[in-house]
Amino acid sequence: MVALAEKLMQSKDNIRNIGTVAHIDHGKTTLSDSLIAAAGLISHEAAGNAQVMDYEDQEQERGITINAANISLVFNFEGTQTLVNLIDTPGHVDFTGEVIRAMRAVDGVIVVVDAVEGIMPQTETVIRQALREYVQPVLFINKVDRLIKELQVTEEDMQKRFAKIITAVNTLIVKNAPDQFKKDWQVDAVKGTVAFGSAKRKWAVSVPYMQKSNIKFKQVYDHLKNDQEGELAKISPVHEVTLQMVKNFLPSPKKAQAYRIRRIWAGDQELPIYKSMTTCDEKGDIAMMITDVSVDQHAGDIATGRIYSGTVEPGMTVKLVGMQKDARVQKVGLFMGNEFINVSHAGPGNIAALVGIKDVYAGETVSTAADMKEFESFMSSVEPVITVSVEAKKTQDLPKLITAIRQLTKEDPNLRASINQETGEHLLSGMGELHLDVNRYRIENNYKVPVQMGNPIVVYKETMTKKSPTLEGKTPNRHNRFLMHVEPLSKDFLEKLIDTKIDGKIRDKDRAIVDKLIEIGLDRDEAKKTWAVHNNSLLVDATRGISSLFEIKELVIQGFNDALDAGPLAKEKVFGLKVVLEDATLHEDSIHRGPAQMLPAMVRTIYAGVLAGNPVLYEPKQLLTITVPQDQMGSTTKELSARRTQIQEMRTEGDATVIISKAPVKELIGFAAAIRGATQGRAIWTAEYAGYEQLPTELQKPTITEIRKRKGMDPEVKAFTFFLD
Repeated sequence: MVALAEKLMQSKDNIRNIGTVAHIDHGKTTLSDSLIAAAGLISHEAAGNAQVMDYEDQEQERGITINAANISLVFNFEGTQTLVNLIDTPGHVDFTGEVIRAMRAVDGVIVVVDAVEGIMPQTETVIRQALREYVQPVLFINKVDRLIKELQVTEEDMQKRFAKIITAVNTLIVKNAPDQFKKDWQVDAVKGTVAFGSAKRKWAVSVPYMQKSNIKFKQVYDHLKNDQEGELAKISPVHEVTLQMVKNFLPSPKKAQAYRIRRIWAGDQELPIYKSMTTCDEKGDIAMMITDVSVDQHAGDIATGRIYSGTVEPGMTVKLVGMQKDARVQKVGLFMGNEFINVSHAGPGNIAALVGIKDVYAGETVSTAADMKEFESFMSSVEPVITVSVEAKKTQDLPKLITAIRQLTKEDPNLRASINQETGEHLLSGMGELHLDVNRYRIENNYKVPVQMGNPIVVYKETMTKKSPTLEGKTPNRHNRFLMHVEPLSKDFLEKLIDTKIDGKIRDKDRAIVDKLIEIGLDRDEAKKTWAVHNNSLLVDATRGISSLFEIKELVIQGFNDALDAGPLAKEKVFGLKVVLEDATLHEDSIHRGPAQMLPAMVRTIYAGVLAGNPVLYEPKQLLTITVPQDQMGSTTKELSARRTQIQEMRTEGDATVIISKAPVKELIGFAAAIRGATQGRAIWTAEYAGYEQLPTELQKPTITEIRKRKGMDPEVKAFTFFLD
């Protein structure tokens, strides 16, 4: 198996890099089991129950996928050997980051949809994520047997349900697919890009496979009606139908990279490395993006990612482009679930794992090309919204706790760690309560550090709503003065800026970034004079003829970053501003304009500008989808109304009601237990990240005061004039 896989890694036309994506509990991992069984790695009897890709013990205990797991499978399909690199992704919203990173490694996805539940919020999210990365979808409508056993639908009603799901998926594709693929990527049952079946019962059908097996839809319906799914699985096995769809309709790496590279890499298209990536050239320089990092207690960091160009072998030296350092590859391998399998080399178009690249992170670019530019960052707007304090129960375990947190944040970029400077507490920020609880479990069980976790704290943001006057700031020694104003970015421009993912200093040679700022609507002169972008805010130099200003440019940018990382209202991150430096008077002697002078002056003057421009807090929101029996609808809406929830849609499906609403993250702390109690445990609910919105006016002051007290600050916010003295 391994030898054959290694041989097939050279056959770029017969490789398929695919993922399974879906809403939680729609059957991704069960479908993956059948493909794994078809490749001979587990028995067909065990498929559906083995849950091979859920290898972490708490995945088995909780019954959900937490990690995006890779496995390489070899199939003999219609006389041709095919290597399928499969990534099984999570469906829970707290682990959306795993899905986003997996999309960079694959070229196609099987979207799994429960036939009864239909398109759910997380289904929509994962389809959008795939299409943003130029990843082609096909559709598997799963749990079809539920339509007969639970809803007792007619043959005609079953087909109507299928048509409704297909239409909903195609609507999402039309809205989100790249222009050149809006038509070709729409799923079509007649064409064969839609399959129907039951992964658990191991059967599936598609129009092309029905023609091949000479089975009619009425026969499928009759088999289900007569409880003959075992016989149906023999006539039309789920793995054969799925593989036919994958092999015939999802692209090979050679085909996909021709159009995907332009989306995920913004470097010079005249460079040889660009041609190597678009043609999947095994003889070119190495170009690889790391999509996942795991830590093995014996091997150290194992970096998994997609190779776009060149061939990686043990012993070679590569460059980590973002970190600007060299690293030596000790081993090259494939992942079979959580098992690392050594191979002698890995070429373009493959998902491979490297051992020996120390301190690498997900999103890093690995290359041997001298002029290699980093790959675009993962195309996502999700971010941590809840924070908890973590402390070791035993003081002697503190070093182990620090090591554990460092390793976990390396493995999971959506988990952020910081230290509360006032209290010295370690703070972990995550996507939700479950995300943080999973990492608490890992600290205690994988790293053997018993910990005490504080109550969840919501992550707010600060901004302003109107332009400040021009303000004069002074350095502590009074020898240097700055004139500047601060203003909010327009909503339209801010949304476009967020989409660009630009962050950091802008140098004279960064023409592509300047052009991008102009393209999204910034004035050409301002774009050319923008020194930095941080937290989706701009620092613009509008001064004239101050030659010595460039000697302190780095300090000005650092002060700008510091002010935006901990704002004046409550030391929360600040976003959506334009800081314009209008003029400066600087001391002739550089000794009087060092960091101790410049940094406080910049921070305090920006604080004054924000406070003079009607500052406000923004709070994170989540989109809730709750399914409850109709007799529990009243208690559900009562629970929602008590939590500042905006109900956006209510619809009836059978004897259940589906309520879609938007709720503040703060109000959802403890919601799981409350909704279970209110509905006698009969509510099914999921949440999806829905961005930040302005906190209601009446809650601004009490919330700011509460945060400041928690952080050990003076409860009262200072007037803007305080920062100009």
